[in-house]
Amino acid sequence: MQQENVFYATGKRKTAISRTWIKPGNGQIIINNHPVEKYFPIETTRNDMTEPFKITNTMGSYDVKATVVGGGIAGQAGAVRHGITRALVLVNPDFRLALKRAGFIKRDPRVKERKKYGQKGARARFQFSKR
Repeated sequence: MQQENVFYATGKRKTAISRTWIKPGNGQIIINNHPVEKYFPIETTRNDMTEPFKITNTMGSYDVKATVVGGGIAGQAGAVRHGITRALVLVNPDFRLALKRAGFIKRDPRVKERKKYGQKGARARFQFSKR
């Protein structure tokens, strides 16, 4: 969806969902009405989140505004990255091939496996006692 050079996309990762808007600007990133440095204090999560801009050589060319709910820090950063990727493809369809090669187009389907009844966890069992 787009209106007046504002591109919107939804990104998902684990249980986090991000609504992401990008527009031409100077590289300002706002997440849940906080600057990215305050919302994601760990540098590796910030680098992971801005990877689509580095691949497409558009770092500092677009302002990002995202609202993200659910999940933890890593899941939320992945959701924002997915949203940025999808929005960049709307901006310029030529970016799709480079982003696809990096593996950012497809939603990461890995989620936590559910705990089974009669067991300690998803795979872990209670200790078996023969006698």
